[in-house]
Amino acid sequence: MNMTNILLKAVDLPNGETIAYRERSGGEEIILLIHGNMTSSKHWDLFLEKLDPKYKVYAIDLRGFGRSSYYNRIYSINEFAEDVELFVNELKLQDFIMVGWSTGGAVGMEYVASYPNDCKKLVLLASASTRGYPFYGTTKEGLPDVQNRLKTYEEIKNDQGKTVQVQAAYDMKNREFLKTLWNMLIYTHNQPDEQRYEQYIDDMMTQRNLAEVYYALNTFNISHHSNEVCAGTNKVKNINIPVLVLRGEQDLVVTAQMTEEIVADLGAIARYVELKGCGHSPLVDDIEQTLSVIYEFLENNGGH
Repeated sequence: MNMTNILLKAVDLPNGETIAYRERSGGEEIILLIHGNMTSSKHWDLFLEKLDPKYKVYAIDLRGFGRSSYYNRIYSINEFAEDVELFVNELKLQDFIMVGWSTGGAVGMEYVASYPNDCKKLVLLASASTRGYPFYGTTKEGLPDVQNRLKTYEEIKNDQGKTVQVQAAYDMKNREFLKTLWNMLIYTHNQPDEQRYEQYIDDMMTQRNLAEVYYALNTFNISHHSNEVCAGTNKVKNINIPVLVLRGEQDLVVTAQMTEEIVADLGAIARYVELKGCGHSPLVDDIEQTLSVIYEFLENNGGH
């Protein structure tokens, strides 16, 4: 795919925010991409370059990421989903496929549960659970304290082991810290080429809502279970389209248990596939395998 076929655009939403997005030309089949935390639509570049040209693709920058605005703070995954709904309405998108990566998976599930008419298939790539993504405090040794799940926004914002360090790296433009963090947790198998990696780090530092996203993930829960912080909304019952659940077998960010929770809560509509030799970024680890599994799901009536 020629990169000239990918356009950078923006649209003003009725709520006053401006959502930036990448639009890749293609056929009539539409895919909407939702990125994860510490990223933006930029991190979908390999996907956009390699995806079959028969698909037309929109990859948005969520509020507070990339080139999108951040006039009003978000404190919930639902607020991201509301922005996506406004975006979909402004562009008059219908009958599309949604692919959500990591935090974007949570946004995708919330969107489909809240607005069930536009999206026809959902792909969850290394997604946060239907029961959220827990934010634990930090021990004196600097390790996650799994006995101490934080609950308030202020606790999460002031956590020295995670939020404060990453935010400081953003503020100080500490590229080496960010690269070390991603090499330790995300790029455990393959790394992007040097030029692309530098662009990704530039992109990470555009984020303006780090603590808010951590808080939103910690309190996200569309299941019918409690997640220690809040009761579930049980909105998962509103999801009735085919869902492909993907997780890299070496993912150090999303645990096998989180993925099992998604599959259990979605029930019969979910199809789970483990991506071999992949960590939290199958887009970099093995884009060909990732696309192959997605194609099979999309082209075989949802894989059912």
